[in-house]
Amino acid sequence: MKISLFLFLLFLSISVFAQEPLQIRTDVELTEDHFPQDGVPKGELKGPFEFHSKIIEGTVRQYWLFIPAQYDGSEPASVLIFQDGHRATNPEGSIRAPQVLENLIAKGELPVTIGIFITPGNTSEHYPDNLGWGNPNHRAQEYDAMDDRYARFIIEEMLPEVEKEYNLTHDPDQRAIGGTSSGAIAAFTVAWHYPDQFRKVYSTIGSYVSIGFRPDEDPVKLGGQDYPALIRREPIRPIKIFLQDGINDLDNEWGNWFLANQQMYKAMLYANRIADRGNVEGPRYQVKTVWTDGEHNDQHPGALLPEGLRWLWGTYK
Repeated sequence: MKISLFLFLLFLSISVFAQEPLQIRTDVELTEDHFPQDGVPKGELKGPFEFHSKIIEGTVRQYWLFIPAQYDGSEPASVLIFQDGHRATNPEGSIRAPQVLENLIAKGELPVTIGIFITPGNTSEHYPDNLGWGNPNHRAQEYDAMDDRYARFIIEEMLPEVEKEYNLTHDPDQRAIGGTSSGAIAAFTVAWHYPDQFRKVYSTIGSYVSIGFRPDEDPVKLGGQDYPALIRREPIRPIKIFLQDGINDLDNEWGNWFLANQQMYKAMLYANRIADRGNVEGPRYQVKTVWTDGEHNDQHPGALLPEGLRWLWGTYK
C-alpha cells in the first residue's frame, strides 16, 4: 500500500513539473512607438494602388507603400510585408505599422525598411469602394490555402512591381512578412514554401485551424491544422517567427485558436529537439511566444508589433 501511494505521488509530481507553465501577459497596450515622435524624420505612405494578379486570376487588390525618410535608393532596403493592408495602415487603428516602422528606423532598431501593405483579393473588375474595414471576398481562398499560390503572387508579382521604382533587398534574412488571424497563416505559408525568400515571420492570433476545409467548395488536401504535423515530420526551415495568441481567442467549429498556436510552438520545439538529439546539421526554428489575455482582434497583435520587429531583427543597432 505504501509503495503504491509513493508511486502515485511520484507520478503526480512528475506530471505537474513536466508541464511548462504558461506566462500570460496582461499589460499589452499601445506604446510610444505607435505615435508620432518629435524629431523623428517623417516617412511617406503612398497609395492605395490597385493591382490585378495573373497568378490569382480574376482578383483585384489594393496595396500601400511606406517609404522611410532615410531611404535614398543607394542601398537595398529591407522589406516588411503585411497582410490586410487596409487595417495595418490605419493611423487610428490597432496596428499602425507605418508609424511603428518610422519610429524604430529612426532609433536605429531596424534597418531602412520599406513596408508593403496588401489587401486580400476581391473577385471584381475594380476594388470595391464600399468595403470599409470589411474583408474582400477572396480572403479565405488566398490566406487559408496551404499551397504556394499566394506565396508566388508575393514573390513573382508583388515584389517585382514594387522593385520597378524601389531598390529592395533579396536577402531572405532581411525580409519579414506578417499578419493577424488568417493573415498570419498566410505569412507563415509564404516562408514555409520559400524560406529562400522570407525567413522572418510576425504571426499573431494565427488561424492554424481547419478553415481550409469548406463543404461548399472542392476540399483542399490540407488545412492549417495540419501544420504542426508537417513541422514535426518535414525538414526544418530556417524560419524565425514571433508567435502571439490570446487565451480568449476563438473556439468554434474550425478549432480552438489558442490551442492551435500552442501546437505550432510545440511542433517547432520538437523538431529542434530531434535535430539536436541526432546531431543533425542545418537550421533550427527560432521562435518567441507571447501569450496574452487577448481576444480575436488586432488589439494585442498591433500593440506587440514594435516588440516583435525588434526581436525579429535581433541586435540590429
